[in-house]
Amino acid sequence: VTRTFFQGQKKLEVLKGVTFKLEAGKTAALVGPSGSGKTTLLHICGLLEAPDSGVLKIEGHDLSKVSDTHRTLLRNQKIGFVFQFHHLLPEFTALENVAMPVMIAGKSKKAAEEKAAILLKKVGLKDRMAHRPAQLSGGEQQRVAIARALVNDPTLLLADEPTGNLDPATAARVFDVFKSLVKDLSMTALIATHDQTLAKKLDGKLKLDGGQVH
Repeated sequence: VTRTFFQGQKKLEVLKGVTFKLEAGKTAALVGPSGSGKTTLLHICGLLEAPDSGVLKIEGHDLSKVSDTHRTLLRNQKIGFVFQFHHLLPEFTALENVAMPVMIAGKSKKAAEEKAAILLKKVGLKDRMAHRPAQLSGGEQQRVAIARALVNDPTLLLADEPTGNLDPATAARVFDVFKSLVKDLSMTALIATHDQTLAKKLDGKLKLDGGQVH
């Protein structure tokens, strides 16, 4: 895939023909210098942004030309996202934040909250479900965000610096919870990170530099 941006008259070729394949059930770190296009590539993989050219396939299906409505549906049902800044809704509890994608997918509130509770227990937040984000630590908030990303059993999990906002000790703990869950659920995951120690814990590594993956 290729992706170019324009700043006034200046042309920025961020992705210059990126090609790679992720095996089902495997985890890979996406590494590269700041400004190399990691977030852009994750957005394209997650159908948040379209490439200028190229083909994106998930489970063998070409998703490059699908409609906006179909993209929204696929993002809800097939793709999970974890961002550096958790983007939790402040007025809702941890349980409600995690249950929301399930309700958007058409399930009842009861079914959604039952599924959310199971995942919150798995990430070690059994006693924090009724707390709002402001009542949780940074590590706890990020674990809520991880549970929310996994609640609809996505085929593909994308994470953009998921522990970049945490201190090293908390980051390592959150990352281990994250990796363990992804492995237990046999998910395919692409995780952008600057942390080489965390990157080494994954199955593989993709280096994005000079607009291409090496």
